Amino acid sequence: MANIYLSPSLQEFNEYLSGGSEEYYMNLIADAMEPYLLANNIDFTRNRPEQTLTEVINESNSGTYDLHLALHSNAAPENLKGELSGPDIYYFEDSEDGRRFAEILEEKLEEIYPDPELVDIIPTRTLRELRRTSAPSALVEIAYHDNAEDEQWIKNNIDPIAKAITEALAEFFEMDFVDSDDMISVNSYKIVDDFII
Repeated sequence: MANIYLSPSLQEFNEYLSGGSEEYYMNLIADAMEPYLLANNIDFTRNRPEQTLTEVINESNSGTYDLHLALHSNAAPENLKGELSGPDIYYFEDSEDGRRFAEILEEKLEEIYPDPELVDIIPTRTLRELRRTSAPSALVEIAYHDNAEDEQWIKNNIDPIAKAITEALAEFFEMDFVDSDDMISVNSYKIVDDFII
């Protein structure tokens, strides 16, 4: 079974233009991912909002994970505030698996983001969550929360974003994607006299 460390942003101080924070909305995306992950037999450990980034990295490194995936939203430098848009997917530049996942996720986000040409993948050596984690890793900046259109796109597309990310994970792990709506659970049936009806 595939096993990931899921790391939604800890940055509650990054406020959205119309309310809420980066931490809040990235956790909503992680919440929406969970049924898809379960439907696709992708095991996961998820960070907690009260943790520090150092604690998250240490927790990730204490386990055996096939991928460390960080969820963020972006903000432009002050002189470009509100002017930049589009998803950016970062991976540690020496990681072949990180690059492969980033390329798959790029394709999935191009299918749902209004301007596919603005979806980019970026190799880096500077982001601590990519540099210091043992597992192959990627950090996705879903869109720019200081851009009004991007902010609304995030808020209005929590489930499609979660589904696209999980579709990318399934392809990365060479699985056929199973939609959570298609997952049959025994909890949806009544058991009467040892018969399922």
